[in-house]
Amino acid sequence: MQEARVLGTAVSTIKHESMVGSKMLIVQPFLADGETPDGFPLLTLDTVGAGKGDTVIITSDGKAMREQLQADATPARWSVTGIRD
Repeated sequence: MQEARVLGTAVSTIKHESMVGSKMLIVQPFLADGETPDGFPLLTLDTVGAGKGDTVIITSDGKAMREQLQADATPARWSVTGIRD
């Protein structure tokens, strides 16, 4: 798990069937200090209702993603699992 800031949303006219109806966010991961960017922005699926500017917790747990989407297979890798207060 890693902290990231939501930069905005992404729109897709065609999605994999496992992702239809899911909101996609563009997030910038941070290093442990919570300020220094860690690599390039990522595309994540929002499962908690986060919005632009929120600091969120992201994970690349494939099993959790498949369970959340109720799919045996999905190309989605990253998901938002929480919003920092």
